[in-house]
Amino acid sequence: MIWLWLSAAGMTTTAAIHAILGERRLMGPVMMLDQGIMGVDLARRVFRLAWHALSLLMLVSAASVVWPGSPRGLILLIGAAWLATGLFDAVYTRGRHIGWPFLAASGACALLGAT
Repeated sequence: MIWLWLSAAGMTTTAAIHAILGERRLMGPVMMLDQGIMGVDLARRVFRLAWHALSLLMLVSAASVVWPGSPRGLILLIGAAWLATGLFDAVYTRGRHIGWPFLAASGACALLGAT
């Protein structure tokens, strides 16, 4: 059970870092662009919405792995998705993206907790 709580803590931390640092270091500067698609108000709004919706879905994942009665299969699926995303992120960004260790560790903890 401790693995599931560690997973949820990692997912929650990842969501907070994603929302806060992402807003400061990526979303803010991108929102100041007024070229191409970022010159379209609707595109700018949808981009910001999608960014923060992803943070919210990370929190839903965290709640799901510790929710009483969550099916083991669901926890395995969430853990596998987080682990795969983290590993893909590590390879794709050549380890330069800050998020891959958090993603991978959160997924691994969920998998350990479900087994």
